[in-house]
Amino acid sequence: MVALGVTDHFHQPPPKSLVGVRAGATPKPSPFHILPPHGPFFAGWSVSGVADAVRHHPLPLVFALLLLVFMGVEYTIPMVASASPPLDLGFVVTKPLHDALAVAPALNTALAALNTVFVGMQIFYILWTFLVEGRPRPTIAALFMFPCRGILGCCTQLPLPQEFLGSGADFPVGNVSFFLFFSGHVAGAVIASLDMRWARRQKMAWVFDTLNLLQSIRLLASRGHYTIDLAVGVGAGFVADVLAGMYEEIMWKRDRQRPCCSCGCSCSSP
Repeated sequence: MVALGVTDHFHQPPPKSLVGVRAGATPKPSPFHILPPHGPFFAGWSVSGVADAVRHHPLPLVFALLLLVFMGVEYTIPMVASASPPLDLGFVVTKPLHDALAVAPALNTALAALNTVFVGMQIFYILWTFLVEGRPRPTIAALFMFPCRGILGCCTQLPLPQEFLGSGADFPVGNVSFFLFFSGHVAGAVIASLDMRWARRQKMAWVFDTLNLLQSIRLLASRGHYTIDLAVGVGAGFVADVLAGMYEEIMWKRDRQRPCCSCGCSCSSP
């Protein structure tokens, strides 16, 4: 095992210089329990070991570098004036498509209708897995996700983008009010896609991922969501799926430990 250049670090005897005792003597524990008995973890690092860890684990290094980059960006970026609309890079990228939809209301309505069909596909799939296949995980995930979205949406009500292009064919149908943060469209699609992967329906999952990407582009172009709404929607879908899996596992274990007969035993069939 290589952990930052320390091979079997926790299985080796502590160096004398670290514990300050004679060979064979029992190390005296720190009265404050600040340091482990074998000394600080970094004391066993070596240049070659660190280089080896970086070579085998480049992703944490990339994120560490990005941390430094965005620390510099955050402390130097000009703040948006309070009287100005939010600056959204997703809006900047999709401006040509937004302009096209603004001069073609019929196209905007057609895309909104297709998006509503995709939302219907999500609802149908999630209900199908529970009512027909008897797999409650995506349904539980959706039940976790949507109330959380409602709570956050009530806590912080973002202003509707000034260039919003509404449509009576959009979901929710009829141009009613809706929460901007975060996107339930995206989160629901992620929940369905993750379940498809759990069920080994890989091709169907890729289709849903592609449609979700197109949906996200359309939501940005119509100014129906900010970029952060979509990004957090992806994360919310993942978190809801993990929580649903944990809930399912805990409840499954509890149900199997319940008494199965009048004698009160906790036996269960395999």
